[in-house]
Amino acid sequence: MAFCQSFMTELYRHIGPDTDVPAGDIGVGGREIGYLFGQYKRLTNEYSGILTGKGLTYGGSLARTEATGFGLLYFTDAMLRKNQKSIVGKVIVISGAGNVAIHACQKAQELGGKVVTMSDSTGWIYDVDGIDLKAIKEIKEVRRGRLSEYKAYRPNSVYHEGKGVWSTPCDIALPCATQNELLIDDAKLLVKNGVFAVAEGANMPTSIEATEYLQGNGVLFAPGKASNAGGVATSALEMSQNSMRLSWTFEEVDAKLKDIMENIFQHTSDAADQYGYSKNYVVGANIAGFVKVADAMLAQGTV
Repeated sequence: MAFCQSFMTELYRHIGPDTDVPAGDIGVGGREIGYLFGQYKRLTNEYSGILTGKGLTYGGSLARTEATGFGLLYFTDAMLRKNQKSIVGKVIVISGAGNVAIHACQKAQELGGKVVTMSDSTGWIYDVDGIDLKAIKEIKEVRRGRLSEYKAYRPNSVYHEGKGVWSTPCDIALPCATQNELLIDDAKLLVKNGVFAVAEGANMPTSIEATEYLQGNGVLFAPGKASNAGGVATSALEMSQNSMRLSWTFEEVDAKLKDIMENIFQHTSDAADQYGYSKNYVVGANIAGFVKVADAMLAQGTV
């Protein structure tokens, strides 16, 4: 406990009174990880991969920034291929305009999909010609602006105040913004407009009622507990590199991430099939995760 208190005291000393984040609710990003890792080394006098998401100059991993968004599309692609479908040529609706949404958009475009929406806390954009990701990165990552500025880059796009991204007709929907952003009425609109796959990039973005409605109407549904695992998976790859004192190339990390996400989907699908819930990837993910933990506990004599 004393160690943890010292840890957080040092962190808050660096980002404390002048930060716009309350002391009891400190947001952890790359800057905070840097401070935490520095204090960990100072307090323990050792260097290890105890924290991930570090800067590249002190043990971070290439592709960690892109990992959650890229991983989401690798999982989605595997799910679609399993069901004789493809991302190529499909219209994709994405919510959010942060790290996950931006890199989900990038990978979706690389895989041949056409992303037509993104959103932020004030509104959302629709671009019939496909999202200009370079413009989004300029607005969000460089200027720290709002999506209302997007029209200056793409005059044919449309900006809408408030919510409504799920009203856009699409083949694939990727909620990548926040918890409980896709509710039952949104699910009904998506089904009405012909969606055939929904994959979660955010943590618990789809309500239980919406999830059940989508599944009940034959929509392929990828739960975030499996489909957005790319970030933590790449954190494990970062720890591996730290342990071996290696730094893999972007391509090496990305290839490993792709393999991991495809394996996660396969385990999820296999578990759903084995227990009589074919194509129910929520149940499949729950069972696969439970069985893995249970088998480990039995093998190690803890139960």
